[in-house]
Amino acid sequence: MFEIGIAAIQNPKLVLSIVEVSKMIATESISLPVGALRSLHHIALNVKDMQASRHFYGEILGLHELAGTEIPSSLTELVEQGQVANFRIPDGTILDLFAEPDLSPPSPDPTQQFTRANHLAFDIAPDLFDLAVRVLHAHNVKIDGEPVTRSTGSGIYCYDPDGFIVEIRCNASC
Repeated sequence: MFEIGIAAIQNPKLVLSIVEVSKMIATESISLPVGALRSLHHIALNVKDMQASRHFYGEILGLHELAGTEIPSSLTELVEQGQVANFRIPDGTILDLFAEPDLSPPSPDPTQQFTRANHLAFDIAPDLFDLAVRVLHAHNVKIDGEPVTRSTGSGIYCYDPDGFIVEIRCNASC
């Protein structure tokens, strides 16, 4: 804010543009163009049991857990302390897990939604969908119903160790 004030004193036209931009924002006449947000960068979840969550996302779902120089330098200390774990999804999206051992949803029943987020969906190749279902069953992962088939594809919903809904889905060709 201080830098803007100095720039405004040095260039009065800048004051007008800042005021105009403020008015445009206030009247919602400005927005990001379609496509400005290029991709999902990362997803961050609070988890009660870091070890159980690392096992679920790394061992059961097969996501690559970042290690060594793959870990962002801003998170290295937290990872070393066991407070954060990072996973890379094959498309490059990062899944961050943040340890919150005192986390307690309003209901112990995972089917009772308690966050603003509904679920996290992973895409899988159609020829691996049935294997994913078998893996979830083999690890006694709590499943919400049976696999569903829609015009957009097939999916199965399960719960991570903290009760967050995870969908594994494939396109209509599966």
